[in-house]
Amino acid sequence: MKEANINTAKFFTTQPDEHETESSLPVTFPLFLKPISGGDSRGINPESVVFDFKKYQAKVLDIYNTQKSRTLVENYLSGKEYSVSILENKSKNILMILPVEIIAVKNKNGHRVLDYEAKQNDLEEVIAVSDKKIHKELCNIALNSFRALGGKTMGRIDIKTSFNGILHFIEANLMPGLGNGYFSRSFLLNENMDYEQMILKVADAGMISPEKIEI
Repeated sequence: MKEANINTAKFFTTQPDEHETESSLPVTFPLFLKPISGGDSRGINPESVVFDFKKYQAKVLDIYNTQKSRTLVENYLSGKEYSVSILENKSKNILMILPVEIIAVKNKNGHRVLDYEAKQNDLEEVIAVSDKKIHKELCNIALNSFRALGGKTMGRIDIKTSFNGILHFIEANLMPGLGNGYFSRSFLLNENMDYEQMILKVADAGMISPEKIEI
């Protein structure tokens, strides 16, 4: 992402006893900790945001024991969270970039974190992005990220702001689910397109024109 000039949070990966002192951490507090693999926010909970070394160690150990995973440690981005869906139909020269804002409920520590419980119970609110300037910036970052990662046809780019409002790429899903998730809701909120209409758009974008089929 650095080569594409896209902002990302500073990060490193670790496991228990790999960084034994606070001074050995490559990134300063506050930090956000999650497993390096797995979907649906598994392993993310109120203890994922840490402000001191003792809680950092406890969360790294918890991820190692419960998720059987190394930990991805990032600068904590405390601002707003967005998801941007992309659908590209090259044969028809159509490119749809559809941002939405995700508002997580505050957890017991007062942080709006899209954790496993929130996702499983649909506790978050998903709304349209009404600010035209933010909408444009989100579209630009999402498309640049999609291109940098070699995305084709469809994808979903997650973006979050820091405390001072700077947008950062946080995650990409280049095979987004087509259920009642952020991808389908982005079509509804941006294009007033229902689920069946979205599926037809996706199917059309994925079709190969007869002249491109090699025999």
